Amino acid sequence: MQPQKPPKLLEQVRQLMRLRHMSLATEKAYVFWIRRFILFHGKRHPKDMGEDEVTAFLSDLATRQKVSASTQNQALSALLFLYRHVIGHDLGRLPAVRARRKRRIPVVLTRQEVAGLFDHLESMHHLIATLLYGSGLRLMEGLRLRVKDIDFGYDQITVRDGKGAKDRMTMLPSQAKKALHEQLRDTRKLHQEDLREGYGDVELPYSLARKYPNASREWCWQFVFPASNRSRDPRGSEIRRHHIHPTAVQRAVKKAVRGRRYP
Repeated sequence: MQPQKPPKLLEQVRQLMRLRHMSLATEKAYVFWIRRFILFHGKRHPKDMGEDEVTAFLSDLATRQKVSASTQNQALSALLFLYRHVIGHDLGRLPAVRARRKRRIPVVLTRQEVAGLFDHLESMHHLIATLLYGSGLRLMEGLRLRVKDIDFGYDQITVRDGKGAKDRMTMLPSQAKKALHEQLRDTRKLHQEDLREGYGDVELPYSLARKYPNASREWCWQFVFPASNRSRDPRGSEIRRHHIHPTAVQRAVKKAVRGRRYP
């Protein structure tokens, strides 16, 4: 029996990021930048490169490709993760040319403008915007809410694994309670239909799926804002109903802004 070959570099990156419970978006971004780094240096293996090659790549992003400071920082984070956790080599001083961070004055809407914006949002998107605005949730925190995270008795929302991998409590806006009850009613009907058709599983955080094999089909673990269609899990082969995609909400808000004709 031949010894099993070790996984390729990018697969090692994916596996380690999943062990650390890093988000799928971060995983895709890191793999993208690591691949770009390898191609930039003629497909050389990163273990045969070091600080000089990383510096050259980051400087090229800033000078020739003129990326933003946040984009360059994301590429840097990806390469630091690669060298520190996969290759086992801490990068030293990186005297790369840094992309210039632009200073912009933030746009703050008045209460009347916010109300006008909400008037141009419909159904689920209106409810999501109300929750985000009234409770201080980030977009992905709102979309990842599960049924058990909503406490109508105490008017509270539990945000699990939020910024910095921390849990926290926040208020449930009173103006969202009625619509949220209706959303949960519709979500439950959708979940019951999935169960009747042999589906109904939902992704569970960490190792809960192994610890509680039947929990993924329970009502309390379902997403409050489910996607309209079932899809294949990007990290596996299961067909599941995930939460609504963030771009759907972002497009709805942009459309509402155009409807309001803000300058």
